[in-house]
Amino acid sequence: MNKFIVSPSPHAYTEESVPRLMYGVIIALLPALGVSVFYFGIGMIIVTAVAVLSCILFEYLIQKFILKVKPSHLDGSALLTGLLLAFCLPANIPFWMVMIGALAAVGIGKLTFGGLGNNIFNPALVGRVFLFISFPVAMTAWPETGQWMHYTDAVTGATPLGMMKEGLATKSMGEIMSEMPVLLNLFLGKMMGSAGEVSALALLIGMLYMLYRKIISWHIPVSILGTVFIFTGILWLANPDKFANPLFHLLTGGLMLGAIFMATDYVTSPMTKKGMLIYGTGIGIVTVLIRIFGAYPEGVQFAILIFNGFTPLINKFVKPRRFGKEVAHG
Repeated sequence: MNKFIVSPSPHAYTEESVPRLMYGVIIALLPALGVSVFYFGIGMIIVTAVAVLSCILFEYLIQKFILKVKPSHLDGSALLTGLLLAFCLPANIPFWMVMIGALAAVGIGKLTFGGLGNNIFNPALVGRVFLFISFPVAMTAWPETGQWMHYTDAVTGATPLGMMKEGLATKSMGEIMSEMPVLLNLFLGKMMGSAGEVSALALLIGMLYMLYRKIISWHIPVSILGTVFIFTGILWLANPDKFANPLFHLLTGGLMLGAIFMATDYVTSPMTKKGMLIYGTGIGIVTVLIRIFGAYPEGVQFAILIFNGFTPLINKFVKPRRFGKEVAHG
């Protein structure tokens, strides 16, 4: 008798393997990595190298000597976690903090739950939030662009979202927007922020590549970006002196990175298309609520982690009808 073997997610229904999928996402991130190195220079190179090597090393050591299982550090998932973690960090953060974030991402966010396919939360976001809670000053000191040979001594400032949040206490939205980079610079990435914040264009190129390769579907990124656009657009139309226009929200912060590369993680996102739309809409709503009404200017990483926790419930209640199941007729 033939036995069916059920393994943990991610489940690939094609000839694609887990390493092939992981390296496909890594390729999609390369345009954004190139833009961030262009803007932040040596700092971005150091942060990325330390994050990637630390994630691979910690995954090997924990699996080899603590969990005592066959190490999977070369399947591409650890490299991708390190790259995404680097995309969430300032390019001037000390390397030892990057290593702590990598340990939290791999050790807490991934291997504590049993490794790839079992983790509830996106590992890179776990590492990013861990660092934000532990080192809030370092995690909110963003280097200015163009300081190619500067690392920890780079001149820092606030991101556009941070400037907006601080400015609303004393200025109208029109005055704040006059001090911001123009939308074209926001689209191309000429602003302060992390690697994952500085170039919407490069991230969209990566999304198109993943859609072409069928690595992701459109449902999650479009539902997140569409929800943010609609809700911020309603607020802007209701009171343009208090709320920023929807294009500003789409092009700033980690929204593009989160919607395209983090919320679409196979393991922590819903399996069905309907579930993906619910998941993406929820992330978009919570992101807007935190950005507009919360104390912190950015909310997408918290929104994704919250809905990572809801994914099992979404999968439970939003699933296709089983083959052969009788449909009740009224």
